[in-house]
Amino acid sequence: MRNRIEPRLLASLTVLAGLGLLFAKIAEDVFDQESHAFDRAILLALRIKDDPGLTIGPPWLVNSVRDITSLGGFTVITLVTVLTVFYLLAAGKTRNAMIVGLAISLGALAESGLKLLFSRARPDVVPHLVSVQTMSFPSGHAMMSAITYLTLGAMLARAQPTWQLRYFTFGAGLFLTLLIGVSRVFLGVHWPTDIIAGWTVGGAWALCVWMIADALNRRRIPLEPEQ
Repeated sequence: MRNRIEPRLLASLTVLAGLGLLFAKIAEDVFDQESHAFDRAILLALRIKDDPGLTIGPPWLVNSVRDITSLGGFTVITLVTVLTVFYLLAAGKTRNAMIVGLAISLGALAESGLKLLFSRARPDVVPHLVSVQTMSFPSGHAMMSAITYLTLGAMLARAQPTWQLRYFTFGAGLFLTLLIGVSRVFLGVHWPTDIIAGWTVGGAWALCVWMIADALNRRRIPLEPEQ
């Protein structure tokens, strides 16, 4: 059993180290303003050249992107978390309910702390198409959607009977996470490096949650009665 677990642990730690190095590099570039040209070019590429208040694409696209971005907002993330926790409790999965609730709640606190630590201003290159009040780095929508949807995707994938369904379930969570992050840049409220940093931290957080949940499930620490 140990020989089968160790490669998985090694791979997870390697990914965590890579995500940590990537975040450190992004943060350094943001502090030194080395990423400004990259960020600015992408924001402008998504707008009409002669009128940066207008986005590229058909007229209905902006409203659709606003709908997508709301999936990573505080209200939706909170509803998804609460409903998931109560569902797991009702199903007798106390351990998983605690893991999900703590992971997402502590992730929200970490996100707020990072925003205060870096205090990066929002983009002023193009008009914002949704209202924002907090600081910019890292993106809260990108980070919290990664924590929430990747964590739930990984947990749901474990319960699927075939590898196709497992990949699809986790892939759905990953797809939502990527879509929400891109929507923030399209709406002009985040620098692209904010999004990449949010994905990086959120992905690392979700991976840590998965590692903890996997270890607890393998050791079968009795938090709830066996059915």
